Amino acid sequence: MKIPRRDLLTGAAAAFTTSLFTGRVRGANDRVAVGFIGLGAMGSGNLGYAMKVPEAQPAALCDVYQPHLERAEAAARKGGYTIKGVKDFRDILADKSIDAVCISTPDHWHAYMTVEACKAGKDVYVEKPACVYVDEGEKMVQAARKYKRVVQAGTMQRSGGYFRKAAEIVQSGALGEVTMCHAFQAGVAKREGYGNPPDSAPPAGLDWEMWLGPAPKVPFNANRWGVEKATFPTFRYFWDYAGGAMTDWGVHLIDPIHQCFGDPMPLAVTAMGSKYYVQDNVETPDTMEALFQYPKFLATYESRTTSPLPLFNTGNATAIHGTEGSILLNRSGCTVIPAGKTSKLTAVTYEKDAEMGQMNVPHWKNFLECIKSRQKPTSEIETCVRSSTACILANLSMRHGVRLDWDEKNWTVKQEQVRQYLKSHYRAPWKLEV
Repeated sequence: MKIPRRDLLTGAAAAFTTSLFTGRVRGANDRVAVGFIGLGAMGSGNLGYAMKVPEAQPAALCDVYQPHLERAEAAARKGGYTIKGVKDFRDILADKSIDAVCISTPDHWHAYMTVEACKAGKDVYVEKPACVYVDEGEKMVQAARKYKRVVQAGTMQRSGGYFRKAAEIVQSGALGEVTMCHAFQAGVAKREGYGNPPDSAPPAGLDWEMWLGPAPKVPFNANRWGVEKATFPTFRYFWDYAGGAMTDWGVHLIDPIHQCFGDPMPLAVTAMGSKYYVQDNVETPDTMEALFQYPKFLATYESRTTSPLPLFNTGNATAIHGTEGSILLNRSGCTVIPAGKTSKLTAVTYEKDAEMGQMNVPHWKNFLECIKSRQKPTSEIETCVRSSTACILANLSMRHGVRLDWDEKNWTVKQEQVRQYLKSHYRAPWKLEV
């Protein structure tokens, strides 16, 4: 089933209204029972954020790695909740006392668990990127619509004050005509990167078969898993599970552009990149440049992990450039820069504001409020699917050496030779069915 063009956002609120839902509407004092699936770095963070929102009732925990499960159980106890964890997420989906789930697993599980949660009548908070394959995102939106679920994506910057202020300024027209946007991050990696660990037996307490799930069956490798150490999870740098920096940082850097301009999709995408410097066994590039042609502007994404020289005096940001001036935006602040002396804009910097700097807790609060009201959440799943898809297309352009022209009506690319790579191929017995 294809989603009609009308139901794929023409603006942030196009397809999602209060009349869409038939689910129960909660009273103001009801608490939402939430099950947390995946309790690594992001999952542990989400558990902590949710416990700061009075409307949340953490009620279930799930992870395929026993030490992470035990750590989450301890964190819940510290927060006043005694919860016995499980290793199979299907136990949580089958529990009718659970109202909503938080999915903070590796990326390759996001789509399947979201769809199954919707089918089970649960509302969903799912981490970004929304998906690994283009068709997965389409089915996530279909499931949210078909089963009338509130699905909030983990693009939490949309709830942050700096990002909301930037959207307000851009949408007011104060920047004038915008024809160029930049998204970038810069840093420096060690030449040995994450090293080259040999394949080995999984560590005690890890169900490697379940961790792989719908992904291809391969021997355990410490970098393919990459969630045990207190480092950035390295599964993100293998194509079977994620999309490298492009779908990790890239989604966070491209999404503000989408937020400011009503969630458009690019008309065309072209990208280049490679592993030029780092000599480890991960697969995604250490250096990449992508160009997106939107209907009214161009946008670029630059990923440098071998050069720490900052742009605009910052290591990562999104910049939006108009005829009257520019906005430079990241999690530390929002700066308005007039375009010369004749500009009508006034230079101003919003930063070091504790309230504007909050993102995660307000994002959770918004999710829980929308479960009660059945309103569209701030990062409704379709917005994240669109930002994630733009980034996935950039990876496909790079990997296949071709410019991709996007056919939004049919949710595909015009280059037939690449269409097969938009589709997920799940390992049995897993099937993505709405």
